[in-house]
Amino acid sequence: MILSFFDQFMIPQALGIPLIIIAILMPPLLILTSSNRLVQNRLSTLQAWMSKTFTKQLMLPINFQGHKWASMLLALTLMLLSLNLLGLLPYTFTPTTQLSMNMALAVPMWLSTVLIGMRNQPTISLGHLLPEGTPTPLIPILIIIETISLFIRPLALGVRLTANLTAGHLLIQLISTAAFVLMPSMTLTASMAFMILLLLTGLEVAVAMIQAYVFVLLLSLYLQENV
Repeated sequence: MILSFFDQFMIPQALGIPLIIIAILMPPLLILTSSNRLVQNRLSTLQAWMSKTFTKQLMLPINFQGHKWASMLLALTLMLLSLNLLGLLPYTFTPTTQLSMNMALAVPMWLSTVLIGMRNQPTISLGHLLPEGTPTPLIPILIIIETISLFIRPLALGVRLTANLTAGHLLIQLISTAAFVLMPSMTLTASMAFMILLLLTGLEVAVAMIQAYVFVLLLSLYLQENV
C-alpha cells in the first residue's frame, strides 16, 4: 500500500516509450498561435494580453540588459504552468514531480545568470559575497557562508518545486483512498473526506500556478543581481 502511493510519481511507459515525452510535447500544442487574420479571436487576444502583462511585471525591476531574457522566462513559465496543471488530470503524469527534471531546468538557468554577472560586472558580482561594513575577523566566515548560499540556490529552486507538487499529490492520494475505503462503512466520514478532497484539489490548482510563478520570479531576482 505504501509503495502504491508513490507509483504515481514513476514515469509510465507504453510500448517501451516513456510517456514523459508526450507530456512535455503536449503543452506547446495547447498554446494558441497567431494567425494572419486582421482581428484575432478572444482567446488569442486574452493570451496576448496576459503574456504582455506578466512579462511587463516580471521585467519591471530589471534593467534594459536583462530584458533579453523576457521570452525565455515567459516560455519557461508557460511550460511549467502547463505541466503542473496537466498533471492534475486523471491518468496523467506530472514531469515536474521529478527532481531530475527540475534540476535540469534550475541549474543551467542559475548558472547563466551567474556567468553573465561575472562577465559583465565581476566586481559587483563578487561583492555580493561580502556585505558592506563586515568586521575584519568575520570576513572569511561570511565569504564561505555566502558562497554556500550561492550554490544552494539551484538546489532550492528544484527542491521547492518538487516538494510542493509531490506533497499535494500525495495528500490527494491519501484522502481519496480514505474516502473510497470508508464509503461502505462510514458514509458520513467518507462524504466529509470527499468535500475536503474537493477543496484540496482547488488548493492544488492554485499551488501549481503559484509554484510556476515563484520558480521564474526567483530566476528573475537572480538575474537582477547580475545585470
